[in-house]
Amino acid sequence: MPRFAANLTLLFNEVPFPERFAAARQAGFEGVECLFPYSWRRQQLRQWLHDQGLTQVLFNLPPGDWDAGERGIACLPGRVDEFRRGVEQAIGYAQALGCERVNCLAGLAPAGVAEAEVWDTLVRNVDWANQQLAREGIGLCVEAINSRVDMPGFVLDSSARALRLIAEVASDNLKLQYDLYHMQIMEGDLIRTLERCLPQVGHIQFADNPGRHQPGTGEIHFPAIFRALDRMGYDGWVSAEYRPSGSTEESLAWLAQARN
Repeated sequence: MPRFAANLTLLFNEVPFPERFAAARQAGFEGVECLFPYSWRRQQLRQWLHDQGLTQVLFNLPPGDWDAGERGIACLPGRVDEFRRGVEQAIGYAQALGCERVNCLAGLAPAGVAEAEVWDTLVRNVDWANQQLAREGIGLCVEAINSRVDMPGFVLDSSARALRLIAEVASDNLKLQYDLYHMQIMEGDLIRTLERCLPQVGHIQFADNPGRHQPGTGEIHFPAIFRALDRMGYDGWVSAEYRPSGSTEESLAWLAQARN
């Protein structure tokens, strides 16, 4: 059975964020992630993790102005200094929380900028971030996100584009964050794609499609995928990053099934 983690930004929203750590532990999770930890003090987060015996498995670099619609700034010319400050902030959080891996959101392609300049900015920023993180023993991921439904204009919208970026940076410290939900929308054929990408995969997330709800609400056959991950020998974290269609507790039938 894969090592499952819970995304506390999306799951257990029935209780305030500090209480979600206990809820995740009670549900049987040993690892947690969140989109962004920066609204809370590092010492608070570390205590909440420690109190429940949980591992922080992932969070994202600062994304720019999320509320205004920004979805990462790594590809944006003119925002390099801001991006680098965000990397430094993320390093401090990762060290405090014992988090071994962070994710970089590439961002939306800016209007009026040549595609080559956007790509070059992304490569240079990810390369710089990876060097800083590797120096501290922290892994970096880049994630492909669908541009059809959730994030039109997202620069990395296929596993092939993400792998191209990884190849250009050329570092064992940089890995692919493979999200089953996003890649089902963009390319499908999930098991064969995972087999092909697995040497570069550092983290996996999932939700069903359509709807981005829990397994069993859509078209993805999760039992087959979880079995395939075991067969492939994947030993990283597999994080539930879905929006429960009801309560979180009611959405966890998939977890009980995976344990049987």
